[in-house]
Amino acid sequence: MSVLELNHVKKSFNNGKLQVLQDISLSVEKGEVVAIIGPSGSGKSTLLRCATLLERIDSGEVCFDGHYAARTGDDGTAVYADKAELKQIRNYFGLVFQQFNLFPHYSVLKNVMDAPICVQKRDRAEVEASARRTLEKMGLGDKADAYPCQLSGGQQQRVAIARALATNPKVLLCDEATSALDPKTTRQILELIQDINRKLGITVVVITHQMSVVEEICDSVAILDGGVVVEQGEVREIFANPKTAAARRLVAPNGGSAARDLSSF
Repeated sequence: MSVLELNHVKKSFNNGKLQVLQDISLSVEKGEVVAIIGPSGSGKSTLLRCATLLERIDSGEVCFDGHYAARTGDDGTAVYADKAELKQIRNYFGLVFQQFNLFPHYSVLKNVMDAPICVQKRDRAEVEASARRTLEKMGLGDKADAYPCQLSGGQQQRVAIARALATNPKVLLCDEATSALDPKTTRQILELIQDINRKLGITVVVITHQMSVVEEICDSVAILDGGVVVEQGEVREIFANPKTAAARRLVAPNGGSAARDLSSF
């Protein structure tokens, strides 16, 4: 069952002069860990912003768990659901960013509690109890009253993940979530993401330029090039037998064991 579907999504800027997403279609199945990779300028960050409703698409469909956020109307342009429906759809996903994006003037606990209380209007006592349990699972039970500036980068990213999980999403979307971290901390965060996927059953979508991340935690991968999906399938199969020139440029010829960093492209 698909928890996220993007069908024939197109997105341009500068009044149509810059076509970033040409015709994107991909499906993310429940329980998967999916990577979206591609060289710089391939459209992966724009795709994430469109999928999470931070950017409006020109045309196509964005659907979470059978609920359509956007569809192509009779005039060929995207028509979005009403505000009430979009508010509900936003509850289906949580976002984790490269630079953490924590509120510096909020404590760790308040950062995690903010969205469930202010956006979802949930009971404060219930939210606080849930937030403290989540922080314990993140290894941050003793940091609830600390502020972001008092934490290491890895600890801040754990808070960001806890915040994303606080709204009980079905899909966790990670935008370069380990790019700003050292190798040891990166491994710890990847292990945490794997635990979230396996123990909580939350589907994970990872935007990354780190091929080692794809190899280590992802089940399937979609490769973007020039604003289109040129290949999509199981990581093992695509890394061992890339079928397109774009995929071969990104994947090491020995099947991917010599992982490459796409930030140089």
